[in-house]
Amino acid sequence: MKRLFLSLASSTLAALIAFSPLPAHAASGGKSKNTGNNTSTTTKRTGTKSSSQESARKKSSPSAEEKPTPTLRPVPMGEMPHTNARSEIVIDAITGRILHEKNADERRAPASTQKLLTALIVAEEGNLDRNVVIQQVDTLTEPVMLYLKPGQVYTRRQLLEVLLVKSFNDVARALARDNAGSIEEFASKMNLKARQLGMVSSHFVNPNGLTEPEQFSTARDMAKLARAAYANPVLRGMMATKELTFRYADGRTRSFKNTNQVLRAYPYCNGMKTGYTSAAGHCLISSGTNGSRDVIVVMLGNNRRVWQDSCSLLAWGLAR
Repeated sequence: MKRLFLSLASSTLAALIAFSPLPAHAASGGKSKNTGNNTSTTTKRTGTKSSSQESARKKSSPSAEEKPTPTLRPVPMGEMPHTNARSEIVIDAITGRILHEKNADERRAPASTQKLLTALIVAEEGNLDRNVVIQQVDTLTEPVMLYLKPGQVYTRRQLLEVLLVKSFNDVARALARDNAGSIEEFASKMNLKARQLGMVSSHFVNPNGLTEPEQFSTARDMAKLARAAYANPVLRGMMATKELTFRYADGRTRSFKNTNQVLRAYPYCNGMKTGYTSAAGHCLISSGTNGSRDVIVVMLGNNRRVWQDSCSLLAWGLAR
């Protein structure tokens, strides 16, 4: 069984080269320590228009897209994969047992992976078919954006889906403001929820992950968040969506591919969330299942090899 999953990881990693990806940044290092289902169907969904393109300050965006061309190598059988992440952790998604960790308590910027917390709060409070009327304040953010327009109307569900698939920053602001009345009040709810989840080394300032001096988390804390999101059936399906057809308020549609290349390339991956800023580097939370084990991998501060590194650790974790 171990050989099956490690071999599949090796054979599917090459497919990652063909995808046009997320971002770029370099990081490495740290001491490593070892300790110790439900695949949702891919769907195309519907929900509003993209307009003028802003590229200024794109570098700061958690989901700014570039085209990495990683060098991919086979995964050695049974060997702990070497990775480039500054901080990482692998856990059993069901029991929470730690399978591997490296610098898991180092405080780092989580970039757009923290949108899982935004999504979890919105999903748990329900009424996802309720309408959200876009306001001007929702649009006051940096790219990457869906370019929502004041007065447009979408359901919470539509916005939540496109947030988890394509990571738009204005969408995160719209959901946060709709939920709590303001970005500041929503940040307070984020920190309250984080404490309830046992995230003792985290502090959040905004719903989208754009860099702020007082905003940080750790791989260990983000694993706790990821495990809660993984247990939520609504989020589970959305995070597993490989491609989404979004319907704009004016009736036009556009298809978006999930930013998570591991989800699109590795058959045992079933979702989670990407992130990038120049300060945070490449961040990725990925999950996978083989029918008998569910695993979550959190990586913060990686470089362009984040896709291979995450895939390798997923395969390693599933083969344990």
